Amino acid sequence: MDGFLQQTVFHNRISDYLTAAGIFTVGLIIVLVLERLLFSRFKKWALKSGSLMDDFMVKAIEKRLWPLAFFGLFYGSIQILKIKPLLTQCIDAVGLLLLIIIGVRLLLSIFDYSVSNFLLKRKDMNSSKQQAIKSIMPVVKGIVWVLAGFIILDNLGIKISALMAGLGIGGVAVALASQTVLGDIFHYFTIFFDRPFEIGDFIVIGEFMGTVEHIGIKTTRIRSLGGEQLVFSNTDLSNSRVRNYKRMEQRRVLFKFNLTYDTPLEQIREVPGMVRRIIESLEGTLFDRAHFASYGDFALVFENAYYVLTSDFNRYMDIQQEINLKLMKEFKDRGISFAFPTQTLVINQQQVAN
Repeated sequence: MDGFLQQTVFHNRISDYLTAAGIFTVGLIIVLVLERLLFSRFKKWALKSGSLMDDFMVKAIEKRLWPLAFFGLFYGSIQILKIKPLLTQCIDAVGLLLLIIIGVRLLLSIFDYSVSNFLLKRKDMNSSKQQAIKSIMPVVKGIVWVLAGFIILDNLGIKISALMAGLGIGGVAVALASQTVLGDIFHYFTIFFDRPFEIGDFIVIGEFMGTVEHIGIKTTRIRSLGGEQLVFSNTDLSNSRVRNYKRMEQRRVLFKFNLTYDTPLEQIREVPGMVRRIIESLEGTLFDRAHFASYGDFALVFENAYYVLTSDFNRYMDIQQEINLKLMKEFKDRGISFAFPTQTLVINQQQVAN
């Protein structure tokens, strides 16, 4: 029996193989006992606690840490064996690859959990912010995996300096070729962090106006008052003057009307007070001023200002309509006439007779 154990197979005695198998078996038993005694209890406690953090930790250990523990047992048990350098390098490479992949997946799972259960559930987090964060997450994950790939290549002995230089030159060429697209993506992040507008806001850009429906990585879509969809590049929006009416707490309204020149002076003096009483009688308004402002070409010009204590455009139009109707009634009852464009022609009778 002793002679059989001393036989050499692939530069190792059979006893060495049995020792390595024994070490792996004992370690496996210890891991399984710990799993049965400690981890199973922790798992039951996590299910009863009702906390999402406990459930996340249980899943992370089951899916990622246990496989790494089993590979660690295998790697530790074969250290007593004499293995060819090439096979050793392969095992080390597999271990490094497994360690980096599991580590990155664990890191990204923590990132996903934190974003989903803490950041996206904040009280100030609306649908547009959630959409923007969800759009950024794949980019962040892609960058992490690229960095992990570089780490793996570097540890495998591959010189990545030349690769990085080539990627740098290629990146410059791609950046020049896709300058517009990259500019839109950059301005998307500008819009996301600066928040000049959000989904549901009514905005005006130059001669275009409408409600924001979608904020994408390259374009933003707006539904106009006419019903058609307007598509703007994020670069155009960032470089434009955007008027956001949704964030307007109150609207200042300036309106004018004209009276005829034959209006008596006493009635002219009464008009500002009349306008004030009408505006103050309406709910949701704040009177500012009413004045006989100037002499027009064919009329007396009155200028008036007030505030509508809401950003609702329809409510503003309802109030302005009510003011116009009440003014029309008041002027009709008092015999005051609105002016309209007229011309007076003076004829010299003596010249006509000649």
